[in-house]
Amino acid sequence: MLKTMEKILAIIPSRYASTRFPGKPLALVHGVPMVVRTFRQAAKVFSDVCVATDDERIFNTVIEDGGQAVMTSSSHRSGTDRCLEALHKYTAQSGKHFEGVVNVQGDEPFISTLQMETLAHTLMKDGVDIATIVKRAESVSSLEDPNRPKVVVDKDMNALYFSRSLIPFHRGEPLTDEKLGSLPYYLHVGLYGYRCSALEKICSMEESFLEKCEKLEQLRWLENGLRIKVAECNTPSFGIDTPEDLERINKMDFNEL
Repeated sequence: MLKTMEKILAIIPSRYASTRFPGKPLALVHGVPMVVRTFRQAAKVFSDVCVATDDERIFNTVIEDGGQAVMTSSSHRSGTDRCLEALHKYTAQSGKHFEGVVNVQGDEPFISTLQMETLAHTLMKDGVDIATIVKRAESVSSLEDPNRPKVVVDKDMNALYFSRSLIPFHRGEPLTDEKLGSLPYYLHVGLYGYRCSALEKICSMEESFLEKCEKLEQLRWLENGLRIKVAECNTPSFGIDTPEDLERINKMDFNEL
């Protein structure tokens, strides 16, 4: 492991309850519980990985596989808040000190190690408090999908805005798949890194107007004047949001993932 990774705690927030897919963390992905696959993938990059859950079934599944987990409150409004409690508990239990936290989405059982490494190195640069990952949009249809948030950035790759709508609006000739290759249209990859001090700060903020409109919590941070450093990494993602996604992943050749 690189020294950079030893300064970071990777946390996987994991809830059993889900409107679209109850019990998703324990669903079998190629024969292995989703949360376990995600843990194993994160452990390829980070020295310390911890699942943060409010469910004993998830906790026990991770521990039985040899992983690390902490029980957290069931009242958290977001995975970010759950990360902060997990940071405090894991730090107290391990006696270790961390400079940053990476929030790994529990429904990404095949998350790219390159994405995690890119995020970690971006987070640990001087002056960065929050970091995230984007990838180039591969089609106009992906930009028009409200379930795939879009990001616009400044010249220094700081996030200006996140939206479920197509941004920026392409005025003039219609936007086509062919044109996308030369244009900086970015899709957000749901992977975040925070300096520990920044995580404490954002978890104390009240829900904001833009956040309520778009249902994207990172807008709360921007509204409160924080900067989010963005790094581009175009490796494929295989997120699982619904039972249909799980069925599709389980039918794929394992070597494709």
